[in-house]
Amino acid sequence: MNHHLGSTPLASGLHSLRRWRWQVFAITWLAYAAFYFTRKAFSVAKLGIVDDPSFELERAAMAQLDALYLAAYAVGQFTWGILADRFGPRVVVLGGLVISAVAAVIMGTFATLPIFATCMVVQGLAQSTGWAGLCKNIGSFFATQERGRILGLWSSCYAFGGLVASPFAGWWAYHVFGDWRAAFFACAGVVAVVAVLFFLFQRNTPQDVGLPPVEAEYAPRTDGEGRYASFGACLMTIMKNRTVLVLGLAYFLLKPARYAILFWGPVMVYERMPAVGMVGAAIVPTSFEVAGLFGPILIGLMSDKWFGARRFPACAISLLTLSVLLVLFVPAMQSGSVYLVVGVLFLIGLTLYGPDSMISGAAAVDFGKGTAATASGFVNGCGSVGAVLGGLLPGFFDTETVFLLFTGTALIATVMMLLHWNTRPDSLVADDEAAAIAAPAAQARE
Repeated sequence: MNHHLGSTPLASGLHSLRRWRWQVFAITWLAYAAFYFTRKAFSVAKLGIVDDPSFELERAAMAQLDALYLAAYAVGQFTWGILADRFGPRVVVLGGLVISAVAAVIMGTFATLPIFATCMVVQGLAQSTGWAGLCKNIGSFFATQERGRILGLWSSCYAFGGLVASPFAGWWAYHVFGDWRAAFFACAGVVAVVAVLFFLFQRNTPQDVGLPPVEAEYAPRTDGEGRYASFGACLMTIMKNRTVLVLGLAYFLLKPARYAILFWGPVMVYERMPAVGMVGAAIVPTSFEVAGLFGPILIGLMSDKWFGARRFPACAISLLTLSVLLVLFVPAMQSGSVYLVVGVLFLIGLTLYGPDSMISGAAAVDFGKGTAATASGFVNGCGSVGAVLGGLLPGFFDTETVFLLFTGTALIATVMMLLHWNTRPDSLVADDEAAAIAAPAAQARE
């Protein structure tokens, strides 16, 4: 009878689920990577704006625009996650992609500080639709036991986006057109195309394509009459969830280091190692982002395979290693060795991007239950508040002081992870309890 399995409804359903799982994985990966194109457009445009007499922006003003963007991004994280739980990622994320593209076009068309400031706020709000909604989307198609490595692999999207977006925007702006405005137009075009693909190929849940839910507890939360839970009810659920609060605080402590390197890495390298030149100073920190492709994958495998889908042990080990590497960064630059700096930055990226993706992705979804997007949005929102500090602190303090501060915050986050070493999602606890109940009955039958 087994040779007829391929034609049974069960086999057909499994094939359909498998196809939709990887289709959703691919389109959501592409969508979040695309957000980085419009996110990085301004950082690339800065190079041309500095020499543009028609649009004078001082370094401090650019830093303030970055902070404005990050503040709006943080506010959006707390809001859009709740709305993605209520209305689904499809509406929320698609709207974010479209609005982000439009805002980039406006920034490339009108070079005035008020318009830039307004558009940076709009960009922050638009791009903050992505993480929480898409994490929820992935969580709906993949079960807890596999979510660590799946979301780890998926989280390579933001490292890839950040790595590819800058040279893409720079090529169009300074090689093809010789105008910083082209960075905004080219990146907006990428996001617009991805928005169309997202509309065509994305679905919110397996139920939307006639398949059963992967895990019942990750179905949308409703009240007793089958209506979606209110905005306030979702928020209160998260505020009462101590594990999610811990994740949010840990992410707040972790995020500044990542954004300080992303926004100020080239400046830090050039100040300590002027011999590498401006181009070299721009290239050296890319090793940090290259490592971001692998860190989330490694920590996801470690969490699922070594620790039975527990998220905190893998994060604790990675963060402890990160603390040591952050101390070594400034001495590495002072050594004058480009290879040493590249190596240290790569290891920092490996040990930072891993817990970054795990805390804001798999762990938030695991412990968010029926409010997975709200939990992801809350945790990422806390991190985004920290990211504001990451963008501002290097502009006011020397690199040594900043990295000593980052070392301290990484150590505090490590202690928080150690205190929750054995914390597990409810779905895994329920599976263990069911197995424990079933075991005596199985032994009796034997």
